[in-house]
Amino acid sequence: MRFHDTKIPGVMVIEGDVFADDRGSVMPAWIAAEFAARGLADAFVQWNIVRNHRRGTLRGMHYQRPPHGEAKLVRAIRGSIFDVAVDLRPESPTFCQWTGVELSAARPHLFYLPDGIAHGYQTLDDDAEVMYLVSAPYSAAHQAGVRWNDPAFGIEWPLTPPTVIHPRDASYPDVQVAP
Repeated sequence: MRFHDTKIPGVMVIEGDVFADDRGSVMPAWIAAEFAARGLADAFVQWNIVRNHRRGTLRGMHYQRPPHGEAKLVRAIRGSIFDVAVDLRPESPTFCQWTGVELSAARPHLFYLPDGIAHGYQTLDDDAEVMYLVSAPYSAAHQAGVRWNDPAFGIEWPLTPPTVIHPRDASYPDVQVAP
């Protein structure tokens, strides 16, 4: 595995090692010791697989409030997505900044997001599927989000407006920035 830093501390693009032969291939997607050695979450408690029917579907920007904050490890397993991380840690030098990466089932890349990061993605293909691991159990009482097109972030989504967006995601508030 090769870990690549992004401009947001703790957010990483991870290239998996693919071992191929005449049967197909294997890619170790998560090795606890390698994650722990880098100070990343080394235990995940939930595995989600999300199917998206239409190109342009936007999901996000989601996070969980403490004490149920979560790290995520994301991979496209069918089709491709544009995956986005927004830094919501007020003490961070990159507070309110975003970074994005295209993830595709055809490429062995994963996106790692630590606690304190809002997460969202937009599908670039019909019938895109996304798999992600989370380090904390889902808590409806701690679910939160910020608006996908909040001008404080300036995210450059590839397809605007979104083809499909859930009313909850469309109505999240803008981030609160202290004066």
